[in-house]
Amino acid sequence: MPRITPDQAGGVNLCAFLDMIAHSEGTAGKGDDGYNMIVEPGGFFISYADHPRVLVQLRPGLASTAAGRYQLLARYFDAYKALLHLTDFGPLAQDRIALQQIKEARATALIQTGQLVEAIARCAHLWASLPGAGYGQREVALSELLNVYLSAGGSIAPAATESVNA
Repeated sequence: MPRITPDQAGGVNLCAFLDMIAHSEGTAGKGDDGYNMIVEPGGFFISYADHPRVLVQLRPGLASTAAGRYQLLARYFDAYKALLHLTDFGPLAQDRIALQQIKEARATALIQTGQLVEAIARCAHLWASLPGAGYGQREVALSELLNVYLSAGGSIAPAATESVNA
């Protein structure tokens, strides 16, 4: 469950979407609900003072500095820290960064109105685990993401449900 409140996030649907991303990225329920997780098999970091900036070799030719509940790459943290006037890499900061990324992908209004399939498509370039991301990593099935989103309290527009079931 994100640490940001629905009022701060822009609604229950956005909080449910954050939970869906954490599930997709494989961080939900691990450590401090993923907020202190380094990309697997990197383990966990101890201090939220800054992005841990640990480079983890995932396989030959692929390394990553992804960390936190939404697996933010180190190279993006400083820009978001400045943009959002953040003081650390704590849970609330991570939630705010993910929401900013969703906003930049022009998916906020889609999520708020329950257009989940379109929102996921717009965010797929941000999270390698989303269907259609195309990064050559594990992508979670749309049906699984839908179930997680609904279980987290998200709602889907009636027309959007038809496209998921098609």
